[in-house]
Amino acid sequence: MAPPKAILFDVGGVVVLSPFQAILDYEIENRIPLGYINHAIQRGPPDTGAWQLIERGAQPLDDAWFAAFQAQLSQPDVWRAYWVRWSARGGGHADTGTTSALGDHVPPVPDVAAKTLFWRMMRYSRRPDPCMYPALKRLREEGRGKWIVGALSNTVHFPTGILDDEGVVFDKSILFPEMPEYEGDSTDVADWFDIYLSSAHIGVRKPDPEAYRLSVRELSRVAEAKGLGKVEPGDVLFLDDIGVNLKFAREVGLRTIKVDLGGTREAVGMLEREVGVKLVEGRSRL
Repeated sequence: MAPPKAILFDVGGVVVLSPFQAILDYEIENRIPLGYINHAIQRGPPDTGAWQLIERGAQPLDDAWFAAFQAQLSQPDVWRAYWVRWSARGGGHADTGTTSALGDHVPPVPDVAAKTLFWRMMRYSRRPDPCMYPALKRLREEGRGKWIVGALSNTVHFPTGILDDEGVVFDKSILFPEMPEYEGDSTDVADWFDIYLSSAHIGVRKPDPEAYRLSVRELSRVAEAKGLGKVEPGDVLFLDDIGVNLKFAREVGLRTIKVDLGGTREAVGMLEREVGVKLVEGRSRL
């Protein structure tokens, strides 16, 4: 297969550290069945779920949204279905001291501090992935005149001056505390790509097929402006850490690479094979 004309990256969990790790840490600390929080987020209705609305830029990040997010994580029917499936697999990590109206063997819905969780996710993902970020830089250097590098990220629009759960003004700038050799790099993730598509600003989020069709159109526009010709869906290689996002991308015609939690080194290896270029020398810090 010919090398891609465009490489399209997800950001969180691919190029920067995964907010899913922050969720996992929170679940472990609070003895919540592993995976429940992400399940509750994904079960939010596509048109009305709090998480889905904020990532489409359809609702502002304010107290009303945090209340809606809290409710999304506290739906008894969603919790019951997850608990039954989890316990059938022999799972644990839940407060099973009392029963609830959901049934004699179903513990109460976990008490998730939605605002605390959200800001932990946002702070955690301000750091570049120590394997994928160097690979991205090399990819752009090696790809001049060969391919376009873009990003399609499900994002949140942060109002100017918004305070986090600790009362500190949130700064979404990228930090390089463990990568001093990159401290002079841009702290604006959008600068790392030829084109950056933010769901909260374009009004459509993954896995909506329109997000991928829009990405292909925009990648093609940039490629043609650079004299690289038109980009079709099959010319695009897409990296993401969420299976359903990759599934719908493939249905639109994109090629895909799955980036597992903690598996960016392996994903870089797959990316190297696709583009035919060595992107990371030696071993990463992972």
